[in-house]
Amino acid sequence: MSEAQTPMALPEGKDPTLRVVPMPSDANDSGDIFGGWIMSQVDVAGAIPAVRLARGRIVTIAVNSFVFRQPVMIGDLVSFYAEVVRVGRTSITVDVEVFAQRRSLHEIVKVTEATLTYVAVDEQRRPREIEMETYD
Repeated sequence: MSEAQTPMALPEGKDPTLRVVPMPSDANDSGDIFGGWIMSQVDVAGAIPAVRLARGRIVTIAVNSFVFRQPVMIGDLVSFYAEVVRVGRTSITVDVEVFAQRRSLHEIVKVTEATLTYVAVDEQRRPREIEMETYD
């Protein structure tokens, strides 16, 4: 059975980091959501746990990987699940998985997965160390 035919569920025991319904202005004339819109939302979702962990300002320094698996369509309920996978002295790497619930909400497909790296910065936008003991 192909990935498109395999019944899928949202990750159990996890709340989505971000949930959004794309609008017609986010789509091409065929009704498929622009990849750039999805990439922007992935960056927002990945930044949420990174900001929390860094306890302050961060910047995106790398998109380590980004894979589009299925299209996102107007009216899909799109759920973004972000998880910190690595913490360095100043950097935070986050995996983001994206699922779409089709309009009927009965069909769920994994549409995107990505890994992004953020750096904690100070007021002058210079890298600053992450204080791990302050993370909860």
